[in-house]
Amino acid sequence: MAAGGTGDALDRLIALVADDMEAVNATIVERMASDVPMIPALAGHLIASGGKRLRPILTLAAAGLCGYNGPDHIKLATAVEFIHTATLLHDDVVDNSALRRGRKTAHMIWGNPASVLVGDFLYSRSFQLMVETGSVEILGVLADASAVIAEGEVLQLASAKNLETTEETYLKVIESKTAALFAAAAEVGAMAAKVSPDKVKALAEYGRAIGVAFQLVDDALDYAASSDTMGKNAGDDFREGKITLPVILANARGATDERAFWLRVISDDKQRPEDFAAAVDLIKLRDAIEDTIDRARSYVAAAKDALSVFDDGPHKRALLALADFCVERAY
Repeated sequence: MAAGGTGDALDRLIALVADDMEAVNATIVERMASDVPMIPALAGHLIASGGKRLRPILTLAAAGLCGYNGPDHIKLATAVEFIHTATLLHDDVVDNSALRRGRKTAHMIWGNPASVLVGDFLYSRSFQLMVETGSVEILGVLADASAVIAEGEVLQLASAKNLETTEETYLKVIESKTAALFAAAAEVGAMAAKVSPDKVKALAEYGRAIGVAFQLVDDALDYAASSDTMGKNAGDDFREGKITLPVILANARGATDERAFWLRVISDDKQRPEDFAAAVDLIKLRDAIEDTIDRARSYVAAAKDALSVFDDGPHKRALLALADFCVERAY
């Protein structure tokens, strides 16, 4: 574990961008405003629920690393957070999730139609913010990321409960659903600063790698953590029949009776109250949690390598520590 611990690593990055993040928070409130009271109420319920805001922080940190001094990174970080929030609102409807970061999900309070429509509103707001920067190239990066995220959602839906899903397909899902926005968040921060193409590419690669690592660890923690650690109920992925890497590995390595268990609880959707505990035991038996985290470590190493084109400084050190945080939060 890195010196100072994972919390310190994230705290250092947050402290570096604190003033900018305050401006982002003010912009979030301003751009959520609407004459339709349900919109700010529903969106604010999720945005105020205590997420780490890693994606907008990444935009701000990338801009800081590249020496940017203008105003556009505030709008871009807000746009990134709105895209992320919109996907969460839609995800919770699709997954029928009851909790998000320890609080009742928006669709459980306001209903599915309202959650979907407010998610659409936030997408629209994000594109307004992008347009205000005046950069067609930046608009293209975030628009492409939004399309990739949607494709990842559909691919995950298509592979739900399907134990024939390969590790390759699983990685394609998380590269689309999670890593694409991490990559875009870092990339547009660099683009705002108008740095050289190699530095823009390096930050996009960094963001993509930590996005994959972050999701791999999330999927491992679903079978190894409490809701306090995760911000959702442990076992949500299991109960929703999601095919994540721990399940893929445990099923592939399992004996005949273990594979029959996975077939019943995932594909046939015939779960009993005691099945989650049994699933955790089988996943641990087949080393699927540690192997998932080991894969995350390889992405963390790639993320840190990508930053080699930048000189040493507080922003680079904080981003290197953030990469470590993505895995070390598992412990």
